[in-house]
Amino acid sequence: MLARLQQFTTLAGLFAALLWGWVAWTAGRPGWAIAGAALVVGGYALVLGLEFALLRLAHGSDPTPRATPSQVLRAWWGEVRSAPVVFCWRQPFRSRRWPDHLPATAQGRRGLLLVHGFVCNRGLWNRWLQRLHEQGTPFVAVNLEPVFGSIDEYVAIVEQGMQRLEQYTGQAPVIVAHSMGGLAVRRWLAEAGEAGDARVHHIVTIGSPHRGTWLARLALSVNMKEMQIDSHWQQLLGTREPAQRPARFTCFYGHCDNIVFPPSTATLRGADNRHLPAVAHVRMVDHPAPWNEVQARLVNPVRS
Repeated sequence: MLARLQQFTTLAGLFAALLWGWVAWTAGRPGWAIAGAALVVGGYALVLGLEFALLRLAHGSDPTPRATPSQVLRAWWGEVRSAPVVFCWRQPFRSRRWPDHLPATAQGRRGLLLVHGFVCNRGLWNRWLQRLHEQGTPFVAVNLEPVFGSIDEYVAIVEQGMQRLEQYTGQAPVIVAHSMGGLAVRRWLAEAGEAGDARVHHIVTIGSPHRGTWLARLALSVNMKEMQIDSHWQQLLGTREPAQRPARFTCFYGHCDNIVFPPSTATLRGADNRHLPAVAHVRMVDHPAPWNEVQARLVNPVRS
């Protein structure tokens, strides 16, 4: 569903830019043609700029060091380059380029479950999936649907992915989750209980709103409302988690995350929380630090 929606928005945007440019050019206004087409194609950069302005304003007394203007600018530029690759190419047109990898030789090898976030699909992970496939690592990358439904509805999808990995590998997998995907994994664990803890080797989250996000106060969908800071859903999830569970998590977060802020909302008390400076929300996925951590966990024989 999401791939088709993003195919439509991408092609519609290109058509609108070309139409505007053609009409203005034929009307003898080449400046308007170029400016209008550029605004249609590149207007998302202005939206990103607004998000970065909001994260600066919402930082308040958050204990994470405040990003410098140069760090914010660098993060904004990185996200300007990453966003169209993810939302206009990988997800709408290439989400099935790298299918789940569960070869006959997977038995006895630790696998990896990849869980994307809000308005994303498995195409978000394409760079990861290619490298995992090349190194022979078993993996399953899920699609969380319905796109705008409750996070509660993703429990069954996570469970299906876990079962497939367990069946083919016989090992407790590593889970890596981006953004809302981290909440989907925690919700699955809350449902699975202590038995779920025993089925997971380790969990790595990247920019996940573990304690909500300021930006979700603008929420329209059910899952966005659940990601509001101190939402009823967040509080209820917290009551279902044992105090020792965060020790199973490594949480990557950043003071330039333009979606999950203030920064510390992407951390868990008791987890291994690691700060990524000057990196925005989507670009965190391709940062080397989470990849390296997951690689270490895949070969580490000691569950932690």
